[in-house]
Amino acid sequence: MRGAVLNSIEDARLVIRDDVAVVGPGADEVLIGIRAAGVCHSDLSARTGGLPLPMPGILGHEASGEVVAVGDGVTDLAPGDHVIASWLPPCGTCAPCRHGQPYLCFTHMVASYASPRFLVGGAPAYGMAGCGAFAEQMVVPRSGAVKIAADVPFEIAALVGCGVMTGVGAVINTARIEPGSTVAVVGCGGVGISAIQGARLAGAAAIVAVDINEAKRELARRFGATHAVHPDGLAALGREITGGDGVDYAFEVVGLPQTIRAAWKAARRGGTVVIVGAGRADQTVEFTPSELLFDGKRLLPSLYGSADVRRDYHRLLDLWRAGRLDLAGMITQRVTLEQVNEALDALGQGDVIRQVIDFG
Repeated sequence: MRGAVLNSIEDARLVIRDDVAVVGPGADEVLIGIRAAGVCHSDLSARTGGLPLPMPGILGHEASGEVVAVGDGVTDLAPGDHVIASWLPPCGTCAPCRHGQPYLCFTHMVASYASPRFLVGGAPAYGMAGCGAFAEQMVVPRSGAVKIAADVPFEIAALVGCGVMTGVGAVINTARIEPGSTVAVVGCGGVGISAIQGARLAGAAAIVAVDINEAKRELARRFGATHAVHPDGLAALGREITGGDGVDYAFEVVGLPQTIRAAWKAARRGGTVVIVGAGRADQTVEFTPSELLFDGKRLLPSLYGSADVRRDYHRLLDLWRAGRLDLAGMITQRVTLEQVNEALDALGQGDVIRQVIDFG
């Protein structure tokens, strides 16, 4: 089959190969034929070394498709079933799973860094976060394949698998904002737009979209932002909206030290700052003990929207069906597998919200 292979961080470019094969499915695993895969900023981060990926590797973790085959022990899925792939599937037995925090389960992800999911020219290759959706097929654990109705378009389903779940989940699962709240979202890519939609769904009174890209700021208004501003103008707008107090909730959806500090500054004393962006492990953010204590702000991480994918994928699709969650409007470009390098480059330049690879 075909796949887009990253040979090394130094090479930087993905190479389209037609000698890619999957490993498995083994017991309690599912082989998925990929029909659509979103191009996420985390894929770009993996290509540049910001997120870990053994080499050679196949990127892609936001995907949907059809079940091709199942391994021993899988009795509730069958070939032809439509599924969304989860890059962070719960094992059900680790400490986070037992404590009701399946979004912190790293059991399958850690295993994927030690076990190649593909063969490229007969040599082992690894899938990003245990997936590898930039290939025509991939194998995931049974808990990483969530069955959905057959009438859900694959491109819509793919977005739910990462960006939409992360953004909306940060608002409704992690922050649990109250109706009438004031909200700022720093970073208006696909995840940021999803957070804006989540804030609208939750009944926020004011939603400020913050981004350096004017086109993204204007697009954010379409999805529910009541205000849109360049970061340089955030303080002045905050004074206008809140009288200088700061917003109740600030969501950081970039993953950089300076944007985390900007979100912290935008929140009022006693407010909540939610970190959604996946930053680099070699960068640090500084806070003084004094401001942490006397500002009284809550600093919350939101990994994968604090989701239980077995429940939350279906919640998001129900909201989409009800016309309350705009997913089709988030897709700004459709690309082929051969165009994946250009898609990642455009994402890095901030020119798009979400691109989807159509596998047909």
